[in-house]
Amino acid sequence: MGKRHPNLHTWQWRHYADDHRHPANLVLHLIAVPMFILAVLLILDGLFSLSFTSIAIGVIGLIAALGFQRQGHRLEKQSAEPSSDRGDAIKRLLVEQFVTFPRFVLSGAWWRAWKQRHKR
Repeated sequence: MGKRHPNLHTWQWRHYADDHRHPANLVLHLIAVPMFILAVLLILDGLFSLSFTSIAIGVIGLIAALGFQRQGHRLEKQSAEPSSDRGDAIKRLLVEQFVTFPRFVLSGAWWRAWKQRHKR
């Protein structure tokens, strides 16, 4: 997937729980990741249907979702490894939104992190 992390999915999953421990960050991601996915779908719908309204709402949703997640990450004691360049940042963002966070929730790892929130 890239020179820095050839297997981005595996690398991101291995470090994901460590970078998502703070209870507010967990809640913000639970809201923001679905918002991000819906925003992307709205933008795509707007592009295919030539609907400026869908595109505008999608862009606003995308910005809000990224803002929520950024704020959540600021609360974490351990910050994520910085991206090497714009391409790396985009790949990591898309994999997190569409693969890693949904996997984090569906695997039960989000719930385990939530239950551990008072023990940190």
